[in-house]
Amino acid sequence: MARKPRIQVADVIYHVTSRGVEKRAIFDVFRGDRELFLALLAAVVVRYRWRVHAYCLMGSHFHLVVETPDANLAAGMQFLKGQYAIWFNNNTAREGALFERRYRSELVEREAHAYELARYVVLNPVRAMLCAHPRDWRWSNYLAAVGAVPAPRFLYRQGLHDLFGDGPRGIAAYERFVEDGIGLLRLQAVA
Repeated sequence: MARKPRIQVADVIYHVTSRGVEKRAIFDVFRGDRELFLALLAAVVVRYRWRVHAYCLMGSHFHLVVETPDANLAAGMQFLKGQYAIWFNNNTAREGALFERRYRSELVEREAHAYELARYVVLNPVRAMLCAHPRDWRWSNYLAAVGAVPAPRFLYRQGLHDLFGDGPRGIAAYERFVEDGIGLLRLQAVA
């Protein structure tokens, strides 16, 4: 049975995830693999005019929060995942699918959902117990969002500014919101 085509819309925000086949590692296999993935993401931003609001690269999967001014999520994801898989397979002498399925995408329709995604994505490594705080994970947008490191050119920071405000007050509000999320994770772990 043929897969149903994805509904794509212009000027919307998606939460996109994709993971390795059989939950295998897609990162930390080669030196520089995460950097290459981010370089490919930067190329997608230019080629498809995406706005990347947030990202997090885990070992076996990744999260993206992307806005598509044009209705081209599928084309951008095909390029991103396809180019990365070709590079990965060439460097491991492996064949076949690197990713489990096409990708999962969820439309962000409410402001409350956008707020929650702003911390959900960067809290992934904390939730997976890979670090205690997102500032300890260099493979997400958190450090750039709080001004601890220069933002990659592909990161669209205006979305966070729209949610939390500009300047030091906006950064402090975002940091508090993330800290509250860490507190909720700790409560859930105890329960």
